[in-house]
Amino acid sequence: MNESGRLRVLLADDQPLLRMGFRLILEGEDGLEVVGEASDGADAVRQVGRLDPDVVLMDVRMPTLDGIEATRAITRSGARARIIILTTFDLDEYAFAGLQAGASAFLLKDVAPAELVQAVRVVASGDAVVAPRVTQRLLETYVRGAGPAPAPDALGTQAPPAAVPASRDPLLEDLTPRETEMLEAMSEGLSNAEIAHRYFLSEATVKTHVRRILTKLHLRDRVQAVVYAYETGLVTPSNPDY
Repeated sequence: MNESGRLRVLLADDQPLLRMGFRLILEGEDGLEVVGEASDGADAVRQVGRLDPDVVLMDVRMPTLDGIEATRAITRSGARARIIILTTFDLDEYAFAGLQAGASAFLLKDVAPAELVQAVRVVASGDAVVAPRVTQRLLETYVRGAGPAPAPDALGTQAPPAAVPASRDPLLEDLTPRETEMLEAMSEGLSNAEIAHRYFLSEATVKTHVRRILTKLHLRDRVQAVVYAYETGLVTPSNPDY
């Protein structure tokens, strides 16, 4: 966020019309500013370094460097920008790979304008919640596939990765029993207010627990905490038939 208090957004998509549509939506809102556009992942990485945006809307399929590798490069660089992956399908292995690479959320490209604006604001706050049903389904579908993805079939469609056993990270032992409960609740998609209600705590106390969890596990935000909880086996998919 700049000195004027406006959220700075970078658009990264190889379709000019889509970028134009997102720009019109975002710039029609108070407190939002589109500071740049990129037509491929490599340009997105360069512009993040130059423009220091708060949020990047990142398409997964772009030339030169795809959105997954661009997301990984941005998060590894230490940039403060939060990344929202844009995808066409709700159950998309590329969207899950984007979350693994460090993205804070994903949205379908046909997202309603109000939902797009809300997602940008929430992700920028660092308090993104994995609540939408499609996000939960995405995690449950692809979290079992930590190995390499199979080759595309004749139609170019890539099947979900094969199931592999999750490995429990020793860092989980650093969490207190209460923090473990908080992480499990976050993995259900509960907001701070909902967690506070469940455990008879104040929202301020829940926020403190969340911050400590992220620090102990060396995670970027609560969405990364949810991915981590699934990948390490702390939370298991509720429906293996997804």
